[in-house]
Amino acid sequence: MGSMGVDFPITEGLDTVWGYEGTIESMRNVLDFFAYSRDLVNEELAQVRYKASVEPGFQEAFSAIFPAPRQRWVDAMSTPEDEISKLTHRTLVMHGREDKVIPVSNSYKLEELIDNADLAVFSHCGHWSMIERTADFNRLVRDFFLGRPTKPVITGSDE
Repeated sequence: MGSMGVDFPITEGLDTVWGYEGTIESMRNVLDFFAYSRDLVNEELAQVRYKASVEPGFQEAFSAIFPAPRQRWVDAMSTPEDEISKLTHRTLVMHGREDKVIPVSNSYKLEELIDNADLAVFSHCGHWSMIERTADFNRLVRDFFLGRPTKPVITGSDE
């Protein structure tokens, strides 16, 4: 869901998330990149996530994971395409079409490279597809693990 794994230029959203500075303003800015629906991004969510992020040791540990320049961490998480194309297992790839953190083109590339991959792209959905499209997300994951066929591309709203 919202997968990395292939080369791409770091997005402003991912750079902002990885560069979170441990302030309420920075948390608000991070949340603006995660969700398509502005209804999900509110002051209460910002406060809850901010409070969790300022627990002792959290900010120091988080900041140490992806120090700038951050493109190198995207590159380090990429796998050569010829290696990805060797995957034979059934694979489910899901992505929000309006994801500002990880480009949806990553998932199209993964679906292209993996012979046995199904791709679901959710419209009106950012990086939080499991939150913004919960029913669709859960149905696809359930069907995938039960061995049921999935549709190659899903768009639209929860029904």
